[in-house]
Amino acid sequence: MRNMIRWQPINRPVNWNTGMDRLFNEFMGRSIGRVEEETAACAWTPAVNILEREDGIVITADLPGLKAEDVEVTIDNGVLTLKGERTLEEIAEGETYHRVERSYGKFERSFSVPNSVDPKKIEARFVNGEMTLTLPKRDESKPRSVKIKVATA
Repeated sequence: MRNMIRWQPINRPVNWNTGMDRLFNEFMGRSIGRVEEETAACAWTPAVNILEREDGIVITADLPGLKAEDVEVTIDNGVLTLKGERTLEEIAEGETYHRVERSYGKFERSFSVPNSVDPKKIEARFVNGEMTLTLPKRDESKPRSVKIKVATA
């Protein structure tokens, strides 16, 4: 049995020109030897994972094609910010891109950091296109286990 879903055109705004252009380009293919400028310079947002542990928070960001010096990491008023830019590779004279699917351009990601994090102890490591930020919690914020002696009457 097939499931049917009611189409509700009012709830879904559609840009018909963009949709038709995309359909035509996928069917016919883009013209060989021509890459539109907005394709090469569109903004990108690096993917991140944020993991909380008992002793702190670990943020990993995928930054393929970048080097450590291409990325700026700052913390200001409880906001951690990653900034950088990935540029389109230079090609030799006579070479032409036929398709550019990677995103390029400037990026900026910001994250609120809880008060339990000690900003002076934040560490950043960059290996194989992945930035790992370790945000240790303050000692007073770490969970403690204290055994309490129970007295009997």
